[in-house]
Amino acid sequence: MLCAMAIKTFAQETKKFNDTSFMKPVEVNAIRANDKAPFAKTNLTKKDIEKNNLGQDLPYLLNQTPSVVINSDAGNGVGYTGIRIRGTDASRINVTLNGIPYNDAESQGTYFVDLPDIASSANSIQIQRGVGTSSNGAGSFGGNINISTNEINEKQYTEFNNSYGSYNTWKNTLKFGSGIIGKHFTIDGRLSHISSNGYIDRAATNLKSFYFSTAYVDEKNSLRLNVFSGKEKTYQAWNGVPESYLKTDRTYNISGQEQPGTPYPNETDNYTQTHYQLFYNHQFNKYWKANAAIFLTKGKGYYEEYRADQALANYGLKDYIDGTDTITHTNLVRRKWLDNNFYGAIFSLQYLKNKTQFTFGGGWNQYDGKRYGEIISATVQPAVPLNYKWYGDLPAHKKDLFLYTKLTQQLSDHLQLFADMQLRNVDYAINGFSDNPLLVIKNNYTFLNPKIGFTYFNKNWQVYASYAIAGKEPNRDDFEAGKTQQPKPETLNDWELGVERKNKSFSYGANLFYMKYHNQLVLIGNINDVGSYTRTNIDNSYRLGIELQGSIAITGYLNIIVNLTFSQNKIKNFTELIDDYDNGGTITNQYNKTDISFSPAAVGAGSINIIPVKNAEISLLSKYVSRQYLDNTSQTSRSLNAYYLQDIRLSYTFFSTRILKAANIIVQFNNIFNKQYEANGYTFSYYYGGLTTENYYFPMAPFNAMVGLNLRF
Repeated sequence: MLCAMAIKTFAQETKKFNDTSFMKPVEVNAIRANDKAPFAKTNLTKKDIEKNNLGQDLPYLLNQTPSVVINSDAGNGVGYTGIRIRGTDASRINVTLNGIPYNDAESQGTYFVDLPDIASSANSIQIQRGVGTSSNGAGSFGGNINISTNEINEKQYTEFNNSYGSYNTWKNTLKFGSGIIGKHFTIDGRLSHISSNGYIDRAATNLKSFYFSTAYVDEKNSLRLNVFSGKEKTYQAWNGVPESYLKTDRTYNISGQEQPGTPYPNETDNYTQTHYQLFYNHQFNKYWKANAAIFLTKGKGYYEEYRADQALANYGLKDYIDGTDTITHTNLVRRKWLDNNFYGAIFSLQYLKNKTQFTFGGGWNQYDGKRYGEIISATVQPAVPLNYKWYGDLPAHKKDLFLYTKLTQQLSDHLQLFADMQLRNVDYAINGFSDNPLLVIKNNYTFLNPKIGFTYFNKNWQVYASYAIAGKEPNRDDFEAGKTQQPKPETLNDWELGVERKNKSFSYGANLFYMKYHNQLVLIGNINDVGSYTRTNIDNSYRLGIELQGSIAITGYLNIIVNLTFSQNKIKNFTELIDDYDNGGTITNQYNKTDISFSPAAVGAGSINIIPVKNAEISLLSKYVSRQYLDNTSQTSRSLNAYYLQDIRLSYTFFSTRILKAANIIVQFNNIFNKQYEANGYTFSYYYGGLTTENYYFPMAPFNAMVGLNLRF
């Protein structure tokens, strides 16, 4: 009764000020696209997230959204996973957690394995395609994923969610919330454990995480503290399966195989990442509100490897004299460590009155990281000092300062203007690499990223058009090319044109996009001057396509949701360089208008949802991805075959008015036609006794199943 009275009082106090901004966090409103924003977007509610959340990584929960292609190192969606939007990889997708940048500062990638089960704490997710409204963090070159956990849960709850399935996959989650205490306070928490043997040999995963959030809220202010952390241990499966093994041993894992006899059992990746976030929101009056947040993300971990027949000289060690024998090589176990801090602040000031909405915001963040490698054991142990570091304390520092303004102006009863300008400055210093400790990089970049668009809306129709520019700095691996091959920043010009119609029983829409790149960074096939395959700028490339979406409620018991993307993804002139070990130098091949790697010409998803009885649902889920090329030469011999998948999800919810408020059972059958397919891979070529091309693939799991039981008290 006391809790109910508190909720009622809180609602009355909030209503006085005619504002519910604290129920919808200000820090999220500042960067998300609203319903009438002139950009392609998809919103997932908490209910949408929950019905797909059986333990697989976040990209798998987004698989049914438009233009998305996913993959998994272990083959079953647990552990390291990948996502592409419109063919754009995760290093070009801007990801925020409650408005705070999440992309790794150096690689610019997103490793959701470091945040196991973050979906269980998410209240909503918005996916934007194209440049979108990205404001905080690294520039968006294909999409934005905005995750929010800061909505207030008004009622007390306790949940125990459990899943079990193929490959001994387990997910156990305990969630709890206080509701609103004493008119002002709220507490939410979560403990999670996810484990799986994986489809690929030895691709075992052990993930642990917690989430804690507490907030104080009154009619003008809110103060929230979030602390959440993930600890992952995964057996390495990132090397892929050689093409020659696909027909005879699809689950083959080369990792650990350098140890004589049985594979090395601890060829693992180990990493812990902890996030601290503090938010303050204030409403000055019914027109003005502001927010500020500070954050710290701490990460530390290593990956361990067994390496056979290693030259001591390559580790800065002298040959070992054993009596009359001179030992120059040894088998060893090494660890490569990463220890980093990412910290900063964001803010926004928002004005909303009549037909005008204005936001001014920005932020600053800094990344401080160091890398070192140590040998923990060796066959010829006297040759290696105890805890020997063969490279150490190679620091990197990256500072990112950004400011932005956004204006949404109602020009008439049916026409709205959106304008956005972001100024971003990046200062990057890398003091050595493991393979080239003397290479020092110091670069400074300034990007001016404007966006403008118009939306026309009338009754059930909405038409929009927008234009945006985004600039983006290279990542750490690009800089390792050496002094003579340093990369340039990339630029994207993005045009979007869309139309939508919605009513109670159906909706449909189409979005045309043209994304033109300048100096896009791509692999060209050769090894650089420090012996690595890294990316090189190309002058002219583009993506041109159309995204179609539709949904219809045929009856109260049957509805259908579909999306389909057709696109051309082209490099106008591509030069392939192949290292020639027979004669020295490189062989050059010229191509005209080739396909950008990993950019399928067609991607589709659909679901048929049947509600046979109240509280029950049967969903038939489908996914189609056309051929993808492993490099930029458009050769079928270096490609991933097209695939079509069909899943079935069954769910039923029981309701009770006593201690157990609800019990939900979910059964999901994946890949029911037992399709053999590969969702990711890589290739490289060289001349050695003639042309040799080596392809590696990441096979996905055949038919598999998961069952979940969710209890809410």
